[in-house]
Amino acid sequence: MALSPGDPSSFANPEFAIVTHTHLELNVDFDQKILQGKAILDIERTSSAATEVILDSRELVISSATSDGSSLEHHIGADVEFGSKLVIQLPSAAGNNNTKCKIEIEYKTSPNATALKWLTAEQTAGGVHPYLFSQCHAIHARSMFPCQDTPSVKSTYSAKISVPRELTVVMSALLDGVSDLGSDKKVYEFRQPVPIPSYLVAIAVGALVAKQIGPRSKVWAEKEFIDQSAYEFGETETMLQIAEQLCGPYVWGMYDILVLPPSFAFGGMENPCLTFVTPTILAGDRSLANVIAHEISHSWTGNLVTNANFEHFWLNEGFTMFVERKINSRMFGEKMRHFEALHGIGCLREGIQTLGETNQLTNLVPNLAGVDPDDAFSIVPYEKGHTFLFYLEQLLGGSEVFEPFLKSYLDTFKYRSIKTDTWKDYLYKYFSDKIKLLNSVDWDTWLYKPGMPPVIPNYDKSLTNVCTELAKRWIEWKEISTSTFMKSDIDSLSPAQKVAFLTELHKSSVNLSLDKMQVMADTYQLDSIKNSEIRFIWLRLCIKNRWKSKVDDALAFATEQGRMKYVRPIFRDLYEWEAMRQRAIDIYLSKKNKMMYVTAHAVAKDLHLSD
Repeated sequence: MALSPGDPSSFANPEFAIVTHTHLELNVDFDQKILQGKAILDIERTSSAATEVILDSRELVISSATSDGSSLEHHIGADVEFGSKLVIQLPSAAGNNNTKCKIEIEYKTSPNATALKWLTAEQTAGGVHPYLFSQCHAIHARSMFPCQDTPSVKSTYSAKISVPRELTVVMSALLDGVSDLGSDKKVYEFRQPVPIPSYLVAIAVGALVAKQIGPRSKVWAEKEFIDQSAYEFGETETMLQIAEQLCGPYVWGMYDILVLPPSFAFGGMENPCLTFVTPTILAGDRSLANVIAHEISHSWTGNLVTNANFEHFWLNEGFTMFVERKINSRMFGEKMRHFEALHGIGCLREGIQTLGETNQLTNLVPNLAGVDPDDAFSIVPYEKGHTFLFYLEQLLGGSEVFEPFLKSYLDTFKYRSIKTDTWKDYLYKYFSDKIKLLNSVDWDTWLYKPGMPPVIPNYDKSLTNVCTELAKRWIEWKEISTSTFMKSDIDSLSPAQKVAFLTELHKSSVNLSLDKMQVMADTYQLDSIKNSEIRFIWLRLCIKNRWKSKVDDALAFATEQGRMKYVRPIFRDLYEWEAMRQRAIDIYLSKKNKMMYVTAHAVAKDLHLSD
C-alpha cells in the first residue's frame, strides 16, 4: 500500500486527481463526541488517465459516496499508523470539458478522532457548557474529514456547522452568517477563499465571546478570560503592520485570536483568520506575546508559501522564527533579536542532545519515510532553520539586502507549496551577483547532516551577558551563611532575561545545593511568579538539583496545562531521576485522558511506554 510519491505521510494522488474545494456540512454532537454530515469535494482530473481519486482517512465511518445522485464505488484500505487510503471511483469523463466533478461523501468521525478534543463542561472555565476544538497539524485533518491530507495540495473551503443554540462556532475562515433552525440549533456558515492545505482547516465550538482589539482583529475566549486576553494581545495591529512591511500585503482579511482551554498542546497554531493560542501566554504584562508575532508571521511563511511535505518543515518554521524576530527587532530593538537568537541556540543544543546528535531527525531536511511527522516534531526546524537564515543574511550583506529578498521570495511563491531546492534555486537567482558567496555555503551539512549548525552567527551578547554573569555569581558563591543577593538583581531584567538567567543555571554542569536553591527562591520570590516561561525553567532547575519537595509543583504544572513545550521536558526530567520515575509514570497514566492526542502520544514515548 504505497504512499504518495510526493509526500511520505499521505496516500493522496494529486498528480492524477486533485481536490480544489471542500464544502463541509456537519452537525456537532457532544453526546456522541462526533461530527456527522457530509463533505462535498470539487475534484479536478490532472491526468487524462485518472479513474479514481485517492483521499486520506483516519477512523472515518463512510456511509456513501455519490456524484449527481449516482453512487460511486469506493473502498477503504487497511489501517496503518497514518490512517487509511480512501479510494473513490470518479464518474465517467464524457466530453472534452468534463475534467471536473463533485463528489459527496456522507460520513461521521470517530469519538477518538485525533484532530478533535472534546471537553466536558467541567473542563472549561465557565463550567456550564462543553467545548470542542481541533488541531489538524500535521496529518490529523484526515480524522476530521476525507481529504488529500498533504500540504502539497491547497484548496478553498466552506462550511455549514450545526450546533446547540447556546454555543458559538469559530473556524479558520470568514463568517458568512448565522441562522436559527427554529429549534435548539443554530447553523454557522463560513468560507475560506484563499487556498490552504488541509492542516489549516480548524474549528472550535464553545461558550465563546469576542472583544475587538484592532481594526481587523478580535480576541475570542470564554468570558472568564476575555478582558485579560484583550489586554495581552493589544499590540496585535502593530505586529501585523510590521509584518506587512517585511512580507507584503496581508491577504486573509481578518486576524482573530482564540484563547483555548489549557489542554491545547502548542503555544499557538497559525490557522488562517483565527490563530489558536494557549492560555499559558497570558502573563499579564504582554511579555509572552511574541507567540502572536510568530503566528502572524505564519500568515506568509507557512500559510501563503507552504512546505510541500513535512520533510521541508523548516521552510515553514525557520522562516517564521526569522520573521518573528524581525518583528521583535522593530518593536524592541535589534539587540533583542540577537538575544532571542542566542537563547534559541541554547534550546536547540538541548533539543539535539535529547534526540541524539547523529539522529537524522536533527537534519534540517530529514527523511520522513515511515516516520509520523508528530514523532519528528522538534525544535530543530525552528531554531536550526532560523540560524541558517540569519547566517545567510549576514553572509549576503545584512538586512538591507536580505529583507527585499524575503519579500520577493514570498511574493513569487505565494499560494504555492514548495520544497527546499525550489527556495535554494530562487536564492541563487535573486543573488546572481553573489554566486561565489553562495557557493561558499556548506549546503550539504546545513541541510542534510545531523547535529548543530556548522556555523553559529556572531550574535550581539550584551543582553545575554548580564544573565550569564548573575548565574556565574550563584554558581561560585561559597559562603552560604552570608548572602549578597537581592531582589533587585532580577528586577531590572526583562522576563526573557530572567528565563535566560535560570537557563544558564540549568545547563551548567554544576549542581546547586538545596540551601542555595532555597535562598534563590526566597530572594527572588520565584515560587510566586506566574509567567509560565519562568515557572517552567525554575521547576526544571529544581528537578535538576533534586529538590524533592518541588516535584509536586512540577507535576502539577505539567498536568494543569497541556503545552508540549512544557509538559514533555518535565516528564523527561523526572523519568531520568530514577527515584521519581514511577511517580511520573503514575501521574501520566492518571492524567493522559485529559491530554490532547499529540501530547499523550509524545509523553508516552518519552516515558518509554506503549500508547
